[in-house]
Amino acid sequence: MGEKSFYRDDVEVVVLPVDVVVVGGGTAGCMAAITVKEKNPDLEVLVVEKAHVSRSGCLAAGVNAINAYLNPGETPESYLEYVRKEGAGLVREDLVYTIGQRLNHMAARLEEWGLPFLRDAKGRYKARGRRSVEIIGEGIKPLMARALARSGARVLNRVAASAFILQGEKVAGIYAFSVREKKFYVIPARAVICATGGAAGLYRPNNPVGAPHKMWYCPFNVGTGLAMGIRAGAEMTTLEMRFVALRVKDVISPTGTVAQGVKARQINALGEEYLRRYPDRTTAGRLAATLREEQEGRGPCYLDLSHLTPEENRRVKEAYLNMSPGIVLKWADEGGEPSDQPLEICGTEPYIVGGHGQAGYWVDRERRTTLKGLFAAGDVVGGAPKKYVTGCMAEGEMAGEAALAWIEGEEESPQPDLAAMEEKLRRVFAPLRREKGFQPADMEERLQKIMDEYAGGITAGYAVCEPRLLIARKKLRVLQEDAEKGLIATDPHELMLAHEVLDRIILGRAVVEHLLYRRETRWPVYQQRSDYPQRDDERWLVFVNSIYEREKDEFHMIERRPERCGDGLWR
Repeated sequence: MGEKSFYRDDVEVVVLPVDVVVVGGGTAGCMAAITVKEKNPDLEVLVVEKAHVSRSGCLAAGVNAINAYLNPGETPESYLEYVRKEGAGLVREDLVYTIGQRLNHMAARLEEWGLPFLRDAKGRYKARGRRSVEIIGEGIKPLMARALARSGARVLNRVAASAFILQGEKVAGIYAFSVREKKFYVIPARAVICATGGAAGLYRPNNPVGAPHKMWYCPFNVGTGLAMGIRAGAEMTTLEMRFVALRVKDVISPTGTVAQGVKARQINALGEEYLRRYPDRTTAGRLAATLREEQEGRGPCYLDLSHLTPEENRRVKEAYLNMSPGIVLKWADEGGEPSDQPLEICGTEPYIVGGHGQAGYWVDRERRTTLKGLFAAGDVVGGAPKKYVTGCMAEGEMAGEAALAWIEGEEESPQPDLAAMEEKLRRVFAPLRREKGFQPADMEERLQKIMDEYAGGITAGYAVCEPRLLIARKKLRVLQEDAEKGLIATDPHELMLAHEVLDRIILGRAVVEHLLYRRETRWPVYQQRSDYPQRDDERWLVFVNSIYEREKDEFHMIERRPERCGDGLWR
Protein backbone atom coordinates (compact mmCIF):
# COMPACT_ATOMS: atom_id res chain seq x y z
CA MET A 1 0.00 0.00 0.00
CA GLY A 2 2.96 2.33 0.37
CA GLU A 3 2.09 3.08 4.00
CA LYS A 4 4.43 5.36 5.93
CA SER A 5 4.34 7.16 9.24
CA PHE A 6 6.03 10.03 11.06
CA TYR A 7 5.40 12.20 14.12
CA ARG A 8 4.08 15.70 14.57
CA ASP A 9 4.75 16.55 18.21
CA ASP A 10 3.18 13.66 20.13
CA VAL A 11 0.86 12.53 17.32
CA GLU A 12 1.77 9.69 14.96
CA VAL A 13 0.77 10.56 11.39
CA VAL A 14 0.05 7.58 9.13
CA VAL A 15 -0.14 8.12 5.37
CA LEU A 16 -2.01 5.21 3.82
CA PRO A 17 -2.69 5.47 0.04
CA VAL A 18 -5.38 3.15 -1.36
CA ASP A 19 -7.47 2.79 -4.50
CA VAL A 20 -10.89 2.96 -2.81
CA VAL A 21 -11.67 4.00 0.76
CA VAL A 22 -15.10 3.19 2.20
CA VAL A 23 -16.10 5.37 5.15
CA GLY A 24 -18.28 3.32 7.48
CA GLY A 25 -18.41 -0.44 7.92
CA GLY A 26 -22.16 -0.89 8.28
CA THR A 27 -24.58 -2.54 5.88
CA ALA A 28 -23.92 -0.34 2.86
CA GLY A 29 -20.20 0.03 3.51
CA CYS A 30 -19.58 -3.71 3.77
CA MET A 31 -21.49 -4.32 0.53
CA ALA A 32 -19.65 -1.53 -1.29
CA ALA A 33 -16.23 -2.88 -0.31
CA ILE A 34 -17.19 -6.47 -1.14
CA THR A 35 -18.46 -5.36 -4.56
CA VAL A 36 -15.23 -3.57 -5.46
CA LYS A 37 -13.04 -6.48 -4.37
CA GLU A 38 -15.19 -9.08 -6.13
CA LYS A 39 -15.09 -7.19 -9.40
CA ASN A 40 -11.41 -6.23 -9.20
CA PRO A 41 -9.43 -8.21 -6.61
CA ASP A 42 -6.22 -6.34 -7.47
CA LEU A 43 -7.48 -3.03 -6.07
CA GLU A 44 -6.53 -1.89 -2.57
CA VAL A 45 -9.82 -1.35 -0.72
CA LEU A 46 -9.92 0.04 2.82
CA VAL A 47 -12.94 0.26 5.13
CA VAL A 48 -12.62 2.87 7.90
CA GLU A 49 -14.89 2.07 10.85
CA LYS A 50 -15.28 4.07 14.05
CA ALA A 51 -16.30 0.98 16.05
CA HIS A 52 -15.69 -2.61 14.94
CA VAL A 53 -17.27 -4.04 11.81
CA SER A 54 -18.44 -7.16 13.64
CA ARG A 55 -20.92 -5.15 15.72
CA SER A 56 -21.25 -1.68 14.27
CA GLY A 57 -23.98 0.39 12.68
CA CYS A 58 -27.74 -0.10 12.68
CA LEU A 59 -27.48 -3.90 12.61
CA ALA A 60 -25.21 -4.16 15.64
CA ALA A 61 -27.91 -5.75 17.82
CA GLY A 62 -29.44 -7.76 14.99
CA VAL A 63 -32.73 -7.62 13.12
CA ASN A 64 -35.68 -10.03 12.96
CA ALA A 65 -36.95 -9.36 9.45
CA ILE A 66 -35.84 -8.23 6.02
CA ASN A 67 -38.26 -5.37 5.47
CA ALA A 68 -37.51 -4.68 1.81
CA TYR A 69 -38.13 -7.87 -0.11
CA LEU A 70 -40.46 -8.51 -3.05
CA ASN A 71 -42.68 -11.44 -2.12
CA PRO A 72 -44.69 -13.22 -4.87
CA GLY A 73 -46.90 -10.67 -6.62
CA GLU A 74 -44.64 -7.74 -5.77
CA THR A 75 -42.44 -6.06 -8.40
CA PRO A 76 -39.99 -3.15 -8.55
CA GLU A 77 -42.91 -1.14 -9.92
CA SER A 78 -45.19 -1.98 -6.98
CA TYR A 79 -42.34 -1.27 -4.59
CA LEU A 80 -41.93 2.17 -6.18
CA GLU A 81 -45.67 2.79 -5.88
CA TYR A 82 -45.53 1.95 -2.16
CA VAL A 83 -42.53 4.19 -1.52
CA ARG A 84 -44.06 7.04 -3.53
CA LYS A 85 -47.17 6.88 -1.34
CA GLU A 86 -45.06 6.79 1.83
CA GLY A 87 -43.13 9.82 0.54
CA ALA A 88 -46.30 11.88 -0.03
CA GLY A 89 -45.72 11.83 -3.79
CA LEU A 90 -42.17 13.18 -3.62
CA VAL A 91 -39.38 10.62 -3.96
CA ARG A 92 -36.51 10.06 -6.34
CA GLU A 93 -38.21 7.49 -8.52
CA ASP A 94 -35.00 6.59 -10.35
CA LEU A 95 -33.25 5.78 -7.08
CA VAL A 96 -36.17 3.86 -5.61
CA TYR A 97 -36.70 1.80 -8.77
CA THR A 98 -33.05 0.80 -9.08
CA ILE A 99 -33.15 -0.29 -5.44
CA GLY A 100 -36.28 -2.34 -6.12
CA GLN A 101 -34.55 -4.16 -8.97
CA ARG A 102 -31.87 -5.49 -6.59
CA LEU A 103 -33.72 -6.20 -3.34
CA ASN A 104 -34.18 -9.93 -3.80
CA HIS A 105 -30.66 -10.38 -5.11
CA MET A 106 -29.35 -8.77 -1.92
CA ALA A 107 -31.46 -11.14 0.20
CA ALA A 108 -29.98 -14.02 -1.77
CA ARG A 109 -26.48 -12.74 -0.97
CA LEU A 110 -27.31 -12.73 2.74
CA GLU A 111 -28.57 -16.30 2.58
CA GLU A 112 -25.47 -17.28 0.60
CA TRP A 113 -23.35 -15.86 3.45
CA GLY A 114 -25.26 -17.95 5.99
CA LEU A 115 -28.16 -15.81 7.24
CA PRO A 116 -31.06 -18.10 8.33
CA PHE A 117 -34.31 -17.26 6.53
CA LEU A 118 -37.49 -18.80 7.92
CA ARG A 119 -39.58 -20.70 5.37
CA ASP A 120 -43.25 -21.57 5.01
CA ALA A 121 -44.82 -24.96 4.26
CA LYS A 122 -44.09 -24.48 0.55
CA GLY A 123 -40.41 -23.82 1.17
CA ARG A 124 -40.62 -20.11 0.34
CA TYR A 125 -39.33 -17.32 2.53
CA LYS A 126 -41.85 -16.79 5.31
CA ALA A 127 -43.64 -13.51 4.63
CA ARG A 128 -44.31 -11.07 7.46
CA GLY A 129 -45.97 -8.60 5.11
CA ARG A 130 -46.16 -7.83 1.40
CA ARG A 131 -42.54 -6.62 1.35
CA SER A 132 -41.10 -8.33 4.43
CA VAL A 133 -39.75 -11.79 5.32
CA GLU A 134 -38.76 -13.29 8.66
CA ILE A 135 -35.18 -14.17 9.56
CA ILE A 136 -33.10 -15.20 12.53
CA GLY A 137 -30.92 -12.13 12.43
CA GLU A 138 -29.16 -11.57 15.74
CA GLY A 139 -25.85 -12.45 14.06
CA ILE A 140 -26.38 -10.62 10.77
CA LYS A 141 -23.59 -8.11 11.33
CA PRO A 142 -20.86 -10.63 12.28
CA LEU A 143 -21.94 -12.59 9.20
CA MET A 144 -21.45 -9.54 6.97
CA ALA A 145 -18.10 -8.81 8.62
CA ARG A 146 -16.92 -12.33 7.79
CA ALA A 147 -17.98 -11.86 4.16
CA LEU A 148 -16.04 -8.59 4.11
CA ALA A 149 -12.94 -10.33 5.45
CA ARG A 150 -13.22 -13.08 2.81
CA SER A 151 -13.36 -10.43 0.08
CA GLY A 152 -9.83 -9.30 0.89
CA ALA A 153 -10.72 -5.72 1.79
CA ARG A 154 -8.68 -4.23 4.61
CA VAL A 155 -10.43 -2.77 7.68
CA LEU A 156 -9.31 -0.03 10.05
CA ASN A 157 -11.40 -0.50 13.18
CA ARG A 158 -11.59 2.12 15.96
CA VAL A 159 -10.75 4.91 13.50
CA ALA A 160 -13.09 7.88 12.99
CA ALA A 161 -13.22 9.86 9.76
CA SER A 162 -13.10 13.63 10.16
CA ALA A 163 -12.93 15.27 6.72
CA PHE A 164 -12.53 14.65 3.01
CA ILE A 165 -9.25 15.37 1.26
CA LEU A 166 -10.13 17.92 -1.40
CA GLN A 167 -8.23 18.69 -4.60
CA GLY A 168 -10.18 21.50 -6.21
CA GLU A 169 -13.71 20.15 -6.70
CA LYS A 170 -12.59 16.53 -6.38
CA VAL A 171 -12.58 14.32 -3.30
CA ALA A 172 -9.23 12.56 -3.15
CA GLY A 173 -9.36 10.63 0.14
CA ILE A 174 -10.11 11.22 3.80
CA TYR A 175 -8.54 12.38 7.05
CA ALA A 176 -9.23 10.25 10.12
CA PHE A 177 -8.02 9.66 13.67
CA SER A 178 -7.80 6.75 16.08
CA VAL A 179 -10.31 6.69 18.94
CA ARG A 180 -7.85 4.72 21.10
CA GLU A 181 -4.44 6.38 20.61
CA LYS A 182 -2.91 9.62 19.36
CA LYS A 183 -2.77 8.67 15.72
CA PHE A 184 -3.82 10.72 12.69
CA TYR A 185 -4.53 9.06 9.34
CA VAL A 186 -4.10 10.63 5.92
CA ILE A 187 -5.71 8.29 3.39
CA PRO A 188 -5.35 9.40 -0.24
CA ALA A 189 -7.69 7.45 -2.53
CA ARG A 190 -8.75 7.37 -6.15
CA ALA A 191 -12.40 7.01 -5.07
CA VAL A 192 -14.25 7.53 -1.79
CA ILE A 193 -17.53 5.88 -0.80
CA CYS A 194 -19.42 7.45 2.11
CA ALA A 195 -21.58 4.96 4.02
CA THR A 196 -21.58 6.32 7.57
CA GLY A 197 -25.32 6.13 8.21
CA GLY A 198 -27.68 8.83 9.41
CA ALA A 199 -27.78 10.85 12.61
CA ALA A 200 -29.10 10.34 16.11
CA GLY A 201 -28.51 12.66 19.04
CA LEU A 202 -29.46 15.98 17.45
CA TYR A 203 -32.64 16.11 19.53
CA ARG A 204 -33.29 15.48 23.22
CA PRO A 205 -34.11 11.76 23.49
CA ASN A 206 -37.12 9.99 25.00
CA ASN A 207 -35.06 8.87 27.99
CA PRO A 208 -32.89 11.94 28.71
CA VAL A 209 -31.69 11.26 32.26
CA GLY A 210 -30.60 7.74 33.15
CA ALA A 211 -30.60 6.15 29.69
CA PRO A 212 -30.11 8.77 26.95
CA HIS A 213 -28.80 6.20 24.48
CA LYS A 214 -31.85 3.93 24.80
CA MET A 215 -33.23 5.06 21.47
CA TRP A 216 -34.48 3.61 18.21
CA TYR A 217 -31.68 4.61 15.84
CA CYS A 218 -28.09 3.56 16.44
CA PRO A 219 -26.82 6.14 18.99
CA PHE A 220 -23.31 5.96 17.55
CA ASN A 221 -24.46 7.10 14.10
CA VAL A 222 -24.06 10.84 14.60
CA GLY A 223 -24.11 12.22 11.05
CA THR A 224 -20.34 12.41 10.54
CA GLY A 225 -20.50 11.48 6.86
CA LEU A 226 -23.24 14.03 6.25
CA ALA A 227 -21.29 16.70 8.13
CA MET A 228 -18.16 15.91 6.09
CA GLY A 229 -20.16 16.35 2.89
CA ILE A 230 -21.77 19.59 4.08
CA ARG A 231 -18.41 21.12 4.95
CA ALA A 232 -16.97 20.02 1.59
CA GLY A 233 -19.80 21.68 -0.34
CA ALA A 234 -21.78 18.61 -1.43
CA GLU A 235 -25.41 19.12 -2.31
CA MET A 236 -27.83 17.74 0.28
CA THR A 237 -31.54 17.01 -0.05
CA THR A 238 -34.70 16.75 2.05
CA LEU A 239 -33.06 17.23 5.45
CA GLU A 240 -36.36 18.72 6.60
CA MET A 241 -37.96 15.25 6.48
CA ARG A 242 -36.85 14.07 9.90
CA PHE A 243 -37.86 10.52 10.77
CA VAL A 244 -39.83 9.94 13.97
CA ALA A 245 -40.43 6.28 14.80
CA LEU A 246 -43.51 4.89 16.54
CA ARG A 247 -42.06 2.63 19.22
CA VAL A 248 -42.75 0.83 22.51
CA LYS A 249 -42.46 3.38 25.30
CA ASP A 250 -39.30 3.41 27.45
CA VAL A 251 -37.58 0.43 25.81
CA ILE A 252 -38.06 2.00 22.32
CA SER A 253 -38.50 -1.44 20.72
CA PRO A 254 -39.97 -1.70 17.19
CA THR A 255 -43.74 -2.00 16.89
CA GLY A 256 -43.78 -3.77 13.53
CA THR A 257 -42.64 -7.00 15.19
CA VAL A 258 -46.10 -7.39 16.75
CA ALA A 259 -48.19 -5.13 14.49
CA GLN A 260 -47.25 -7.21 11.46
CA GLY A 261 -45.89 -10.39 13.02
CA VAL A 262 -48.90 -11.26 15.22
CA LYS A 263 -51.45 -8.71 13.96
CA ALA A 264 -51.64 -6.70 17.20
CA ARG A 265 -54.40 -4.10 17.23
CA GLN A 266 -53.48 -0.44 17.71
CA ILE A 267 -55.85 0.89 20.39
CA ASN A 268 -56.31 3.99 22.51
CA ALA A 269 -56.98 4.17 26.28
CA LEU A 270 -60.69 3.57 25.61
CA GLY A 271 -59.94 0.31 23.80
CA GLU A 272 -60.90 1.74 20.40
CA GLU A 273 -59.05 0.76 17.23
CA TYR A 274 -58.51 4.40 16.49
CA LEU A 275 -56.80 4.05 13.11
CA ARG A 276 -60.23 3.39 11.61
CA ARG A 277 -60.93 7.10 12.06
CA TYR A 278 -57.94 8.17 9.98
CA PRO A 279 -57.67 7.66 6.21
CA ASP A 280 -53.90 8.15 6.08
CA ARG A 281 -52.39 4.73 6.84
CA THR A 282 -48.82 5.57 5.85
CA THR A 283 -46.08 5.24 8.46
CA ALA A 284 -46.22 8.98 9.10
CA GLY A 285 -50.02 8.93 9.11
CA ARG A 286 -50.22 6.22 11.78
CA LEU A 287 -47.82 8.20 13.95
CA ALA A 288 -49.82 11.40 13.45
CA ALA A 289 -53.03 9.57 14.37
CA THR A 290 -51.45 8.32 17.60
CA LEU A 291 -50.33 11.81 18.58
CA ARG A 292 -53.78 13.22 17.85
CA GLU A 293 -55.42 10.61 20.08
CA GLU A 294 -53.06 11.71 22.85
CA GLN A 295 -53.75 15.40 22.27
CA GLU A 296 -57.52 14.92 22.28
CA GLY A 297 -57.53 13.03 25.58
CA ARG A 298 -57.86 9.44 24.38
CA GLY A 299 -54.32 8.39 25.24
CA PRO A 300 -52.09 6.68 26.06
CA CYS A 301 -52.17 4.45 22.99
CA TYR A 302 -51.22 0.79 22.93
CA LEU A 303 -50.61 -2.37 20.95
CA ASP A 304 -53.06 -4.99 22.17
CA LEU A 305 -51.45 -8.44 22.59
CA SER A 306 -54.22 -10.03 24.65
CA HIS A 307 -55.10 -12.44 21.82
CA LEU A 308 -51.71 -14.15 21.81
CA THR A 309 -51.50 -17.89 22.49
CA PRO A 310 -48.65 -19.33 24.57
CA GLU A 311 -46.90 -20.34 21.35
CA GLU A 312 -47.28 -16.80 19.95
CA ASN A 313 -45.93 -15.35 23.21
CA ARG A 314 -42.82 -17.45 22.74
CA ARG A 315 -42.46 -16.42 19.08
CA VAL A 316 -42.77 -12.74 19.94
CA LYS A 317 -40.03 -12.96 22.57
CA GLU A 318 -37.77 -14.86 20.17
CA ALA A 319 -38.32 -12.22 17.49
CA TYR A 320 -37.43 -9.39 19.85
CA LEU A 321 -34.33 -11.23 21.09
CA ASN A 322 -33.06 -11.02 17.49
CA MET A 323 -32.96 -7.23 17.52
CA SER A 324 -34.27 -5.55 20.70
CA PRO A 325 -33.75 -7.69 23.80
CA GLY A 326 -34.60 -4.84 26.18
CA ILE A 327 -38.32 -5.50 25.89
CA VAL A 328 -37.83 -9.19 26.72
CA LEU A 329 -35.92 -8.17 29.84
CA LYS A 330 -38.82 -5.86 30.70
CA TRP A 331 -41.32 -8.74 30.50
CA ALA A 332 -38.99 -10.92 32.58
CA ASP A 333 -38.61 -8.19 35.19
CA GLU A 334 -42.38 -7.79 35.43
CA GLY A 335 -42.87 -11.55 35.68
CA GLY A 336 -45.38 -11.69 32.85
CA GLU A 337 -45.96 -12.66 29.25
CA PRO A 338 -46.47 -10.33 26.26
CA SER A 339 -50.19 -11.10 26.30
CA ASP A 340 -50.62 -10.02 29.92
CA GLN A 341 -50.85 -6.30 29.25
CA PRO A 342 -50.86 -4.00 26.24
CA LEU A 343 -47.69 -2.26 25.10
CA GLU A 344 -47.79 1.51 25.44
CA ILE A 345 -46.47 3.24 22.32
CA CYS A 346 -44.99 6.68 21.67
CA GLY A 347 -43.02 8.67 19.15
CA THR A 348 -39.25 8.87 19.38
CA GLU A 349 -37.12 11.96 19.01
CA PRO A 350 -36.45 12.93 15.36
CA TYR A 351 -33.60 11.36 13.42
CA ILE A 352 -31.91 12.39 10.18
CA VAL A 353 -31.84 9.27 8.00
CA GLY A 354 -32.08 8.37 4.34
CA GLY A 355 -33.19 4.77 4.85
CA HIS A 356 -36.52 5.20 6.64
CA GLY A 357 -36.82 8.89 5.74
CA GLN A 358 -35.14 10.53 2.75
CA ALA A 359 -32.60 13.00 4.10
CA GLY A 360 -29.06 12.89 2.78
CA TYR A 361 -26.73 13.39 -0.16
CA TRP A 362 -28.16 14.36 -3.52
CA VAL A 363 -26.89 11.65 -5.87
CA ASP A 364 -27.40 10.49 -9.40
CA ARG A 365 -28.68 7.10 -10.47
CA GLU A 366 -25.25 5.50 -9.97
CA ARG A 367 -24.94 7.02 -6.44
CA ARG A 368 -22.41 9.64 -7.45
CA THR A 369 -22.61 12.76 -5.32
CA THR A 370 -22.16 16.28 -6.67
CA LEU A 371 -18.46 16.13 -5.69
CA LYS A 372 -16.26 14.28 -8.16
CA GLY A 373 -14.76 11.10 -6.81
CA LEU A 374 -17.27 10.84 -3.94
CA PHE A 375 -20.01 8.20 -3.92
CA ALA A 376 -22.65 7.48 -1.28
CA ALA A 377 -24.78 4.56 -0.16
CA GLY A 378 -27.31 3.65 2.51
CA ASP A 379 -28.67 6.00 5.14
CA VAL A 380 -26.54 8.93 3.92
CA VAL A 381 -28.33 8.95 0.53
CA GLY A 382 -31.39 11.16 0.22
CA GLY A 383 -34.51 10.83 -1.90
CA ALA A 384 -35.12 7.09 -1.49
CA PRO A 385 -36.86 6.12 1.77
CA LYS A 386 -37.93 2.65 2.91
CA LYS A 387 -34.76 0.94 1.71
CA TYR A 388 -33.91 -0.89 4.96
CA VAL A 389 -31.19 -3.59 5.02
CA THR A 390 -31.42 -4.90 1.47
CA GLY A 391 -31.92 -1.43 0.01
CA CYS A 392 -28.79 -0.16 1.73
CA MET A 393 -26.93 -3.19 0.41
CA ALA A 394 -28.24 -2.46 -3.09
CA GLU A 395 -26.95 1.09 -2.90
CA GLY A 396 -23.62 -0.19 -1.58
CA GLU A 397 -23.33 -2.43 -4.62
CA MET A 398 -24.24 0.43 -6.98
CA ALA A 399 -21.79 2.82 -5.32
CA GLY A 400 -19.06 0.20 -5.58
CA GLU A 401 -19.75 -0.30 -9.27
CA ALA A 402 -19.74 3.45 -9.88
CA ALA A 403 -16.45 3.87 -8.00
CA LEU A 404 -14.89 1.17 -10.17
CA ALA A 405 -16.00 2.93 -13.33
CA TRP A 406 -14.64 6.24 -12.02
CA ILE A 407 -11.15 5.04 -11.17
CA GLU A 408 -10.62 3.55 -14.61
CA GLY A 409 -9.75 7.06 -15.75
CA GLU A 410 -7.93 8.06 -12.58
CA GLU A 411 -4.23 7.87 -11.93
CA GLU A 412 -2.67 6.35 -8.83
CA SER A 413 -3.70 7.66 -5.41
CA PRO A 414 -2.94 11.41 -5.23
CA GLN A 415 -0.20 12.80 -3.04
CA PRO A 416 -1.51 14.60 0.06
CA ASP A 417 -1.06 18.35 0.40
CA LEU A 418 1.20 18.82 3.42
CA ALA A 419 -0.14 22.27 4.33
CA ALA A 420 -3.74 21.03 4.25
CA MET A 421 -2.73 17.98 6.26
CA GLU A 422 -1.13 20.14 8.96
CA GLU A 423 -4.25 22.31 9.19
CA LYS A 424 -6.55 19.29 9.55
CA LEU A 425 -4.28 17.72 12.15
CA ARG A 426 -4.36 20.90 14.24
CA ARG A 427 -8.15 21.09 13.98
CA VAL A 428 -8.68 17.46 14.92
CA PHE A 429 -6.42 17.48 17.97
CA ALA A 430 -7.25 21.01 19.19
CA PRO A 431 -9.59 19.79 21.98
CA LEU A 432 -6.73 17.73 23.45
CA ARG A 433 -4.50 20.82 23.56
CA ARG A 434 -6.91 22.96 25.59
CA GLU A 435 -6.75 23.02 29.38
CA LYS A 436 -10.09 24.76 29.93
CA GLY A 437 -13.33 24.67 28.02
CA PHE A 438 -16.56 22.77 27.44
CA GLN A 439 -17.05 19.04 27.97
CA PRO A 440 -18.58 17.24 24.94
CA ALA A 441 -21.52 16.02 27.03
CA ASP A 442 -22.39 19.59 28.07
CA MET A 443 -22.30 20.84 24.48
CA GLU A 444 -24.38 17.89 23.34
CA GLU A 445 -27.00 18.76 25.95
CA ARG A 446 -27.06 22.39 24.75
CA LEU A 447 -27.54 21.23 21.15
CA GLN A 448 -30.36 18.87 22.05
CA LYS A 449 -32.15 21.53 24.11
CA ILE A 450 -32.07 23.99 21.20
CA MET A 451 -33.25 21.45 18.66
CA ASP A 452 -35.93 20.03 20.96
CA GLU A 453 -37.50 23.35 21.94
CA TYR A 454 -37.03 25.41 18.77
CA ALA A 455 -36.68 22.90 15.90
CA GLY A 456 -39.54 20.51 16.49
CA GLY A 457 -38.55 17.96 19.09
CA ILE A 458 -40.72 16.01 21.52
CA THR A 459 -41.24 19.05 23.79
CA ALA A 460 -42.67 21.03 20.86
CA GLY A 461 -44.92 18.18 19.73
CA TYR A 462 -42.63 17.86 16.68
CA ALA A 463 -44.13 21.03 15.14
CA VAL A 464 -42.03 23.93 13.83
CA CYS A 465 -42.77 27.52 12.90
CA GLU A 466 -40.69 30.33 11.50
CA PRO A 467 -40.19 32.40 14.70
CA ARG A 468 -38.89 29.40 16.63
CA LEU A 469 -36.71 28.20 13.76
CA LEU A 470 -35.12 31.65 13.50
CA ILE A 471 -34.24 31.41 17.19
CA ALA A 472 -32.75 27.95 16.57
CA ARG A 473 -30.68 29.33 13.68
CA LYS A 474 -29.23 32.07 15.89
CA LYS A 475 -28.54 29.82 18.87
CA LEU A 476 -26.88 27.13 16.75
CA ARG A 477 -24.47 29.66 15.25
CA VAL A 478 -23.40 30.71 18.74
CA LEU A 479 -23.16 27.08 19.81
CA GLN A 480 -20.93 26.23 16.86
CA GLU A 481 -18.59 29.12 17.66
CA ASP A 482 -18.36 28.01 21.28
CA ALA A 483 -17.76 24.40 20.30
CA GLU A 484 -15.08 25.14 17.70
CA LYS A 485 -13.15 27.37 20.11
CA GLY A 486 -13.82 25.70 23.43
CA LEU A 487 -14.41 21.93 23.27
CA ILE A 488 -11.94 20.00 25.39
CA ALA A 489 -10.92 16.34 25.62
CA THR A 490 -8.60 14.39 27.88
CA ASP A 491 -8.09 11.25 25.77
CA PRO A 492 -8.76 9.95 22.23
CA HIS A 493 -12.20 8.65 23.16
CA GLU A 494 -13.31 12.06 24.42
CA LEU A 495 -11.75 13.55 21.29
CA MET A 496 -14.13 11.43 19.24
CA LEU A 497 -17.05 12.66 21.36
CA ALA A 498 -15.97 16.26 20.80
CA HIS A 499 -15.97 15.83 17.03
CA GLU A 500 -19.31 14.05 17.13
CA VAL A 501 -20.78 17.18 18.74
CA LEU A 502 -19.25 19.37 16.04
CA ASP A 503 -20.70 17.11 13.35
CA ARG A 504 -24.16 17.18 14.90
CA ILE A 505 -24.12 20.97 15.20
CA ILE A 506 -23.37 21.65 11.52
CA LEU A 507 -25.97 19.05 10.54
CA GLY A 508 -28.49 20.60 12.92
CA ARG A 509 -27.92 23.97 11.29
CA ALA A 510 -28.60 22.46 7.87
CA VAL A 511 -31.79 20.78 9.13
CA VAL A 512 -33.06 24.12 10.45
CA GLU A 513 -32.44 25.81 7.10
CA HIS A 514 -34.41 23.10 5.31
CA LEU A 515 -37.27 23.30 7.82
CA LEU A 516 -37.41 27.05 7.31
CA TYR A 517 -37.45 26.82 3.53
CA ARG A 518 -40.32 24.35 2.99
CA ARG A 519 -43.44 26.39 3.71
CA GLU A 520 -46.02 23.62 3.78
CA THR A 521 -46.65 20.40 5.74
CA ARG A 522 -45.91 17.43 3.50
CA TRP A 523 -44.95 14.69 5.96
CA PRO A 524 -47.09 14.77 9.14
CA VAL A 525 -44.97 14.88 12.31
CA TYR A 526 -41.73 14.45 10.33
CA GLN A 527 -42.07 17.93 8.83
CA GLN A 528 -44.95 19.66 10.60
CA ARG A 529 -45.23 23.42 10.00
CA SER A 530 -47.76 24.89 12.44
CA ASP A 531 -47.68 28.15 10.45
CA TYR A 532 -48.16 26.30 7.13
CA PRO A 533 -50.32 23.30 8.10
CA GLN A 534 -51.54 22.30 4.63
CA ARG A 535 -49.86 20.21 1.94
CA ASP A 536 -49.38 22.24 -1.24
CA ASP A 537 -48.51 20.13 -4.30
CA GLU A 538 -48.90 23.05 -6.69
CA ARG A 539 -46.01 24.94 -5.10
CA TRP A 540 -44.04 22.40 -3.09
CA LEU A 541 -43.89 19.19 -5.10
CA VAL A 542 -40.17 19.90 -5.26
CA PHE A 543 -37.05 18.74 -3.50
CA VAL A 544 -35.47 21.23 -1.13
CA ASN A 545 -31.69 21.00 -1.46
CA SER A 546 -28.80 22.95 0.03
CA ILE A 547 -25.12 23.67 -0.47
CA TYR A 548 -23.05 25.03 2.38
CA GLU A 549 -20.67 27.86 1.47
CA ARG A 550 -17.96 27.52 4.08
CA GLU A 551 -16.23 30.84 3.38
CA LYS A 552 -19.46 32.75 4.01
CA ASP A 553 -20.76 30.29 6.62
CA GLU A 554 -24.10 30.26 4.78
CA PHE A 555 -26.45 27.70 3.28
CA HIS A 556 -27.53 28.22 -0.34
CA MET A 557 -30.99 26.74 -0.90
CA ILE A 558 -31.97 25.08 -4.19
CA GLU A 559 -35.18 23.59 -5.57
CA ARG A 560 -35.08 20.45 -7.74
CA ARG A 561 -38.20 19.36 -9.61
CA PRO A 562 -39.01 15.65 -9.94
CA GLU A 563 -40.28 15.84 -13.50
CA ARG A 564 -36.79 16.83 -14.69
CA CYS A 565 -35.18 13.56 -13.67
CA GLY A 566 -32.82 12.04 -16.20
CA ASP A 567 -30.07 9.46 -16.18
CA GLY A 568 -27.75 11.84 -14.39
CA LEU A 569 -28.14 14.37 -11.59
CA TRP A 570 -31.41 16.26 -11.46
CA ARG A 571 -30.79 19.87 -12.46
